[in-house]
Amino acid sequence: MQAKRKIGWLTGLLIVGIVLFLFVGVEWSYFDYAMKNRIPKVFAMLLSAFCIGGATVVFQTISNNHILTPSILGLDSLYVLVQTFIVFVLGSTSPLIVNKQYNFMIALTAMIFASVALYKVLFERGKGDVMFLLLVGMIFGTLFGSLSSFMQRVIDPNEFLALQNNLFASFNNIHTSILTIAIIIMLLLIPFVWDDLKYLDVMTLGRDHAINLGVDYDRIVKKLIVVVTILISISTALIGPITFLGLLVVNVARQILKTYKHSYLILGSMMLGGITLLYGQLIVEQVLGFTTTLSVVVNLIGGLYFIYLLLKESKQT
Repeated sequence: MQAKRKIGWLTGLLIVGIVLFLFVGVEWSYFDYAMKNRIPKVFAMLLSAFCIGGATVVFQTISNNHILTPSILGLDSLYVLVQTFIVFVLGSTSPLIVNKQYNFMIALTAMIFASVALYKVLFERGKGDVMFLLLVGMIFGTLFGSLSSFMQRVIDPNEFLALQNNLFASFNNIHTSILTIAIIIMLLLIPFVWDDLKYLDVMTLGRDHAINLGVDYDRIVKKLIVVVTILISISTALIGPITFLGLLVVNVARQILKTYKHSYLILGSMMLGGITLLYGQLIVEQVLGFTTTLSVVVNLIGGLYFIYLLLKESKQT
């Protein structure tokens, strides 16, 4: 009951955040224009929060580690590589960069295809070893980052300035058609993975205990890894990379809810993700006047929180 009550409070904060973001600073003479810009932003923030929050909870359960995030799989670096490669080969005026729909579909397709194909093969060769998968993800993430840095140094400085707009998370100029595609993909994933979410509570005990309790551990882990990569790909292709958002909201959700039940943890993490993005973007727009981006603020706070978690873990050991 206590967890349900806290979820209710988080839901209330989320609703208040939505209302504030939609109406604060709006001049009634430009009300229709403001709503046309702000409503897609709200949907984009909620969708990104739901994807990142849910995927991070599942990923931490699979890896049995509360300080890891799906970004360790190298998806953020792959997104940067795709954007950099397009500008490097075709230029910043290419329709694949200028047209947001084309850019979204290419980035999403490349990330899903590469990550699913690569990690499926490596996971099978690693005989279900999640740590082997994480190690390979870190290596490929470093490789993708190095290739991106090389191409960014070679391209024209003007091209690089145009490229930077796609390398940072942004909720400006969200296209309704892109949101529609992302929402459809996410809705298709829910029935695909819904029946397996009930096993996450048992999987928290570890592979051996879960198998002894009758869970088809390897099949579920492989399936959930694919879902996690797709969810993070959707969020990253939609708004850009926000590395530490998942780490921040999931660990705060664990501290607030104090429960092992994933039905509450996933929902709470999604709510906290939406609250973080809504209130953060509201501060960036209304208080800071767009002098910085939300991703910079979130990554700064998340990075400091990551260091705190590392120090806390080292003291416990």
